[in-house]
Amino acid sequence: MRKIILLVLAGLLAACTAVTVAVASAAAEPEPVATQDVHASDGCYTWSRTLSQGTSGEDVRQLQIRVSGYPGYGAVLALDGVFGPGTKAAVTRFQQAYGLSADGVAGPQTFGTIYALQDDDCTPVNFAYSELNHCNSDWSGGMVSASQARANALVTMWKLQALRHALGDRPIGVNSGFRSVACNNAAGGASNSRHMYGDAADLAAGSQGFCTIAQQARYHGFSELLGPGYPDHNDHVHVANRSGQFWSAPNCGI
Repeated sequence: MRKIILLVLAGLLAACTAVTVAVASAAAEPEPVATQDVHASDGCYTWSRTLSQGTSGEDVRQLQIRVSGYPGYGAVLALDGVFGPGTKAAVTRFQQAYGLSADGVAGPQTFGTIYALQDDDCTPVNFAYSELNHCNSDWSGGMVSASQARANALVTMWKLQALRHALGDRPIGVNSGFRSVACNNAAGGASNSRHMYGDAADLAAGSQGFCTIAQQARYHGFSELLGPGYPDHNDHVHVANRSGQFWSAPNCGI
């Protein structure tokens, strides 16, 4: 009888030892960690890393295009692919405009907001290439190559998107955008008109009114701004990018 009891006790001791070893072994192995790419993909352009001051590259330049409408009063953001103080400030303003954490670092939340704001052809959701070109279908015949004129128009649209958002997301109509030299002559445009470079837009009053648009446009990266009170500009607001600043809309206090 005693022998049987000893055998049973030995068996129980072995079983407990096996369980203890198994538990210890399991505890020694790290739990698998689920990984997920925090950068969602996009039909236009997908950022694959967080961008902050000091980074550089094509992904920075693509970001600069999207935040080009947030340089601050009277400023123009350089699209040079270098994340400097100006880009950080523009990213911060963009983040503030959309209620994000405003730290000037472009990460998943910032990119997610941009993805929601752009179509697959990289234009902002509220503007289209067709609105910026009432002249021809291929962007040719201007003062720059067709591809450059189209690229300039894209930047202009992102600036207009920022302007539109600042004005309560109310529609802004574009009466005229890119013009070939022939189209510009037919429209009676100036011989050095920025329309021939693809970076100009003539805006309708919409529900905001010309002066409200002109006054707000000063904050969104347009170095050229003409409106009511400037010759031949009482029926639209002209915004463009040029070397050096020239603003004149006397009837609007500009």
